[in-house]
Amino acid sequence: MSSGDVVTRVYGGFRGVDFRGEEINLARSPDSVNMWKDYKKTESIRTRPRTELVTSFDETIYGIFFYKAADTEMMLVHSGTKLYKVVDDEKTVLYEDLREHKSNAFVFNNLWFFKDGKHYLQYDGATIKAVEGYVPTTSIGGKPETVIDGKNEPASDGKTYEDVNMLSDWRKNSFLGTGGEFGIFVLDTQNVEEESIEVYINDKKIDKSVYTVSKNGQTGKVVIIPAPPEPLTDGQDNVVIEFKKTISEGIRNRILNCTLLEVFDNRVFFSGNPEYPNMIWHSSLNDPTYCSDLDYYNEGLDTAEVKGMVAGNNALWVFKEPSQANTTVFYHTPTIDSEYGKIYPNTHSSISTGCIGKAINFNDDIVFFSDRGMEGISGDITTEQVIAHRSSLVDRKLTAEKKYADMVLAEWEGYLLVVIDNKIYLADSRAIFTNEDHFEYEWFYWEFPEAITCVKVNKGILYLSTEDGIYTLTDKESDVESYWVTPKDKFKHPQYLKTTNKRGCVAEATGDISVYAKTEKTSFELIGTYENIADYFVSRIKRKKFKDIQLKFFSKTRFSLETVTLECFIGGYMKR
Repeated sequence: MSSGDVVTRVYGGFRGVDFRGEEINLARSPDSVNMWKDYKKTESIRTRPRTELVTSFDETIYGIFFYKAADTEMMLVHSGTKLYKVVDDEKTVLYEDLREHKSNAFVFNNLWFFKDGKHYLQYDGATIKAVEGYVPTTSIGGKPETVIDGKNEPASDGKTYEDVNMLSDWRKNSFLGTGGEFGIFVLDTQNVEEESIEVYINDKKIDKSVYTVSKNGQTGKVVIIPAPPEPLTDGQDNVVIEFKKTISEGIRNRILNCTLLEVFDNRVFFSGNPEYPNMIWHSSLNDPTYCSDLDYYNEGLDTAEVKGMVAGNNALWVFKEPSQANTTVFYHTPTIDSEYGKIYPNTHSSISTGCIGKAINFNDDIVFFSDRGMEGISGDITTEQVIAHRSSLVDRKLTAEKKYADMVLAEWEGYLLVVIDNKIYLADSRAIFTNEDHFEYEWFYWEFPEAITCVKVNKGILYLSTEDGIYTLTDKESDVESYWVTPKDKFKHPQYLKTTNKRGCVAEATGDISVYAKTEKTSFELIGTYENIADYFVSRIKRKKFKDIQLKFFSKTRFSLETVTLECFIGGYMKR
């Protein structure tokens, strides 16, 4: 290299931001706002879309959901203490007295289920109500005490069949009819609500015109005169007694007070109850309204809080906050038990890093957010699990966010959106790189005028809520301020001074762009503003005897940037 030689730089193939410092890969930016790659258009970077108002709300929005019932598609919005149905810009209040807390919902067998940490509701498009729990048959095969042909026949106990449902006060006991002068049927519990008792014989509800029924709720006995006949099919129960035994509020609240849910293996798993921070429960197979009082698991011996549940890699992953016990990540796999059927025993993974923020299955990558940033799980349930970091490029800024623990996650257009206050960090699943022995994501960074409270994706459209309403990120024409800064570039020769080629910088771009330049001696200075660019433009950058240089491409409207070419002449050796 000698004085007067030319070094050509081509900045292109832009990958995302890198907030670790200014001297970084030339394809990344140490400072960029509101730029991204819209892969449906081109791989050049461009200004993000602007939000468009869908509907306004006066109170904080805690949940945005979508549901189709019959032929009606609707948006369901949890705003303040109310649940609204929105169809064709018309709002209807469906429910009131909701908890002012981030809510969750899911659709199961065409029914919409909702949880807010206080209520568990179901909606079919016409009627919304508290979940009416499945009524379990808790015992079968019992026989009554009776008298047949003058001979006293003692009662025989039935056998336990289904567990008590924490979501229902109602139960059923089924018996084998024996015939006889009377039948004393002993229920499997006492202190039932006497007036609730109903008797069915051969699937038909009976009344006193046919039988006389004497009830004693305190002792849990029902006397039927005469005793129901033997079953038409030998050995098949033909008497069913349905009754109500009020579940204590504490038992019901084990499910109602949960704030986390995840559908896995055709069951719904619940957690996030502040009174039981390290516990999870699950529903029965294919029935979100049936939660057995025995279907629960303690995630470790400590009381560290469960922060997230994620289904993936043939398991349900449970992430807890950091604890001194170093037992923070568990997984549950379906197992067949000879006595209890399918169960989900938990296993402590080999990971001890705790979860501070949220967790999600991002394009089959199980990730969670620790105090260091985004972590991914390498290995599945058949191997030793280790964590691999996924966010080195943005950790410095990401983990410093004041509301880091209150993040909202959503997957959209191949990106994982990490929403914190009025900012969104975007992990790009289509652009990864190898860092030592693991892969990491490239990232972009956006800022919005207002804090974002909820995010939802429906049919490929991203919905964002702020304090005043719900917006879609669909406006690709209106103005959005954005910029991209190139890394600090020493043109391969940090020991020499440089001078830019007087022919300037050539940029392949579109839109309205202002170009700034900065050397180690100056702050960013405006070079020129270029409007209505359709292909490329030339910016006359004149800088002499500098050590390093950075360029900033800025627009108050919109722009895209594909490549930037800049030439420098190598000068003399630097001196102090």
